[in-house]
Amino acid sequence: MLRTLSIRDFVIVDTIELEFSAGFTVFTGETGAGKSILIDALTLALGGRGDASVVREGAAKADITADFAANAAADAWLAANEFAVEEGGALLRRVIDNAGRSKAYINGIAATATQLRDLGDLLVDIHGQHAHQSLLKTDAQRGLLDGQAGADAQVRAVSAAYKAWRALAKQVEEFETNAANVLYERERLEWQVNELEKLAVKTGEWSEVSNEHSRLSHAASLLEGAQEALALLSEADEQPIISQLSSLNQKLGKLAGVDSGLQAIVDLIEPARIQLQEAVYALNDYLDRVDLDPQRLQSVEARMEAIHSAARKFRVSEDQLPQEYEQLSARLAQMADASDIDGLRQQEQQLKSQYMTQAQQLSATRSTAARQLSDAVTQAMQDLSMTGGRFEIALHGGEPSAHGLEQVEFLVAGHAGVAPRSLAKVASGGELARIALAISVITSNATTVPTLIFDEVDSGIGGGVAEVVGRLLRRLGQQRQVLCVTHLPQVASQAGQHFQVAKGTLENGKTASRIEVLDAKARVEEVARMLGGLEITATTRKHARELLAS
Repeated sequence: MLRTLSIRDFVIVDTIELEFSAGFTVFTGETGAGKSILIDALTLALGGRGDASVVREGAAKADITADFAANAAADAWLAANEFAVEEGGALLRRVIDNAGRSKAYINGIAATATQLRDLGDLLVDIHGQHAHQSLLKTDAQRGLLDGQAGADAQVRAVSAAYKAWRALAKQVEEFETNAANVLYERERLEWQVNELEKLAVKTGEWSEVSNEHSRLSHAASLLEGAQEALALLSEADEQPIISQLSSLNQKLGKLAGVDSGLQAIVDLIEPARIQLQEAVYALNDYLDRVDLDPQRLQSVEARMEAIHSAARKFRVSEDQLPQEYEQLSARLAQMADASDIDGLRQQEQQLKSQYMTQAQQLSATRSTAARQLSDAVTQAMQDLSMTGGRFEIALHGGEPSAHGLEQVEFLVAGHAGVAPRSLAKVASGGELARIALAISVITSNATTVPTLIFDEVDSGIGGGVAEVVGRLLRRLGQQRQVLCVTHLPQVASQAGQHFQVAKGTLENGKTASRIEVLDAKARVEEVARMLGGLEITATTRKHARELLAS
């Protein structure tokens, strides 16, 4: 759920810090006070479009931060997209400067507006005349129906079966269309694999033969250099270095007995002598191993030439030849399997049959759920001032797809005698908002989005219908966090938390929206204002208290 919303320098908002609770919350106020601006600000924080026009006049930037409580789906998304998973939940921030440049952050890490939208879809669903509405999306309609039907596992199985079937069908089609090309490609691969198989280059072999060739080709100079070093260290006719160090060490050792200050120098020379003696042992061992073998050198050079020639032929580096052999062998094996066209066709039919069986089962599940949901929403419409209207979920047959054998479409007729039309084409925004409300209440157990927002769902209704809307929202608030912008006292009185939005004048003379949470006494005054306008009488206050008490 949404816990806090911080808005700075947005449109006519100076600074607002809001804290929200669970359940049903309403925003009320005079027309033009800025109620919908709060929804617009939250929409921006959820990745909505924004430009320099949203920055308050005279300000450098607009800054909106929305803090949401922990949500399993959101946490999974954060982890999958390598964002920090905070124990407290998800912190979404959007900054737009007065030049129109936008920055987005998720839990303090830079993000894109698209990532904000993707995460926002798991946190908030907004319904209203002037807001993006997920119910207008075909994918969302199908997902809502499948969720209501409890068919998520079936949907995943159908998708997997479709992908397996179509992958094999594509392979069969390619083979049948390009049989000659496939045969040529197979022969080419056989030749290439045979060449590399004869060469049998092992992983790391090129580095080994290169090093050996370098050593063998420089064996004479290596031998000469090692012998010269050995002579200087220990075998020179005139005092080799090690002998000189030993003699020097003895002399200084005796002198250190006279002046202890020389002992530190003796201690430095002795390790040097020991290290040089170790070098002598190593040089002797090296000279025993170094050989001048012309035949071995010739053999290594031939191997290097063969590997180098193959690398040029296959257009890879010498080190990549073993990997090239594995890849070509795998492709050849795959083509060998593909040559059994009759076997492939049989496999394709089996996979198609499996897909059709699972897709038809999904269709049956959807059909049952569509009838039940259609009847429930139609009944709710009668209570929402849409007498005679009806809601239908059409399942249009189509080509097999990863989503099944049909397209899901929500249809609505706002009045009796009117043919149902696509929900996306309903002219009345008020009708659309009320239908969305009915669907949201009915399907609230299926959806996982924790926060629902309704912007002016009371458009075009009043009286008893308004009271029904308020009760529906309160009922929905028992399962989800519900935020609602409303003009109707019957709706506002049903809320558990009540914010009043009003315009005020800053010290610099500029207009700004202000908002405050109302206590019990202030709520009576606000509901009375909504009932009676500017002149609030004892009668309207009494009526307001009755509404709130109910």
